[in-house]
Amino acid sequence: MPPNRIELLRGFIAQRPQDPFPRYALALEHKNAGDLTAAWQAFDELMQSHGDYTPAYLHAGNTLVALGRRADARTVYERGVQACVRVGDGHAKGELEQALASVAADADEGCA
Repeated sequence: MPPNRIELLRGFIAQRPQDPFPRYALALEHKNAGDLTAAWQAFDELMQSHGDYTPAYLHAGNTLVALGRRADARTVYERGVQACVRVGDGHAKGELEQALASVAADADEGCA
């Protein structure tokens, strides 16, 4: 049987551990397959090893929201905004700020 996408991505990660993209693709593959716990683990590892890889933060935070971990998602979004400022990624920063505002608004509604 040919290797599945997850196995292929793990192979790419092993071959190129300094390249953040295969880790990002692995996390997205888990997320798209509905395995949110594995997706979060992959995003967490990615953000720890490549903290300035800004595309990871929005999807990582969204994964946490889907897992019901809104406070953790807020922290990830905030860390993402900081990473975007460091690397000058205005587009991702705007998306993360919107996500952060959404999580904050949901928290405010829950307190009302």
